[in-house]
Amino acid sequence: MTSSRCIALIAHDQKKDDMADFAARHQSTLANWRIVATGTTGGRIKAACPELEVTRLKSGPLGGDQQIGALIATGEVDMLIFLVDPLTSMPHDVDVKALMRLATVYDIPMALNRATAEILMTMHAH
Repeated sequence: MTSSRCIALIAHDQKKDDMADFAARHQSTLANWRIVATGTTGGRIKAACPELEVTRLKSGPLGGDQQIGALIATGEVDMLIFLVDPLTSMPHDVDVKALMRLATVYDIPMALNRATAEILMTMHAH
């Protein structure tokens, strides 16, 4: 069952395993959401949860972060889970900051770590 509610899932390279594990753990809740993800993260989620429908956008450094930002700005994304790796330098750090700013400006729930993502999923579980 796919709903009109949309969740964006993004994970830095060192957090992609965590995102795949997170998606598998919350697969029944995520099945109630329309899921958009950056390219590689979306592929990892699909591999872990073949039953989930995931719209894969471009890879983050190739514009995927900006694509998700545009979806936030047009009101199409209702929640953002972005597992960031604070210990690894990212060449597209400016895009990452812009995405977090948009989520704040448009006042959508945003998790930047696994602990907060777990809380958001618990709140939205049926």
